[in-house]
Amino acid sequence: MSHEPARASAIADLMRAGRETSRLSMVFRYAIADRLGLTVSDLECLDFLADAGPATAGRIAERTSLTTGAVTSMLRRLQQAGFVTADRDPADRRRVIVTLCPERADELERPYERFAQRAARLIDGYSLDELTLLARHFGHMQSMYLAELDSLRGGDTARST
Repeated sequence: MSHEPARASAIADLMRAGRETSRLSMVFRYAIADRLGLTVSDLECLDFLADAGPATAGRIAERTSLTTGAVTSMLRRLQQAGFVTADRDPADRRRVIVTLCPERADELERPYERFAQRAARLIDGYSLDELTLLARHFGHMQSMYLAELDSLRGGDTARST
């Protein structure tokens, strides 16, 4: 007895669930950015700084897929709003080091608190094997997204690997 129809159905369900999760994640990010009076790019920048620590403007441009001009404007807005500081790198005065203002970090975390609590309860229900599978799956998805972004930035939309 072949499992191919059941497998095809499970794959379709997985792909549909992945698309819907991605869509809802994007809608959620827009809602949080709006609640904080920020753009989604602003929020991505601040989240990156919260995770990675101080970074150069160039690294922020890479992370957000924004042009250096757009990053400069964004950083100016975020500085004026008191979310970041931007200082010249003492080792290379051409570079700017951007740092998240710690007194604003709590404000950025607050909209995620309820979601984080729910996510923690959900994750608590998974076995070690399930957690390992999910971590591997998301790691592979991240690699695929990075490869596609690299391809799109290079203008090579014909690549299919």
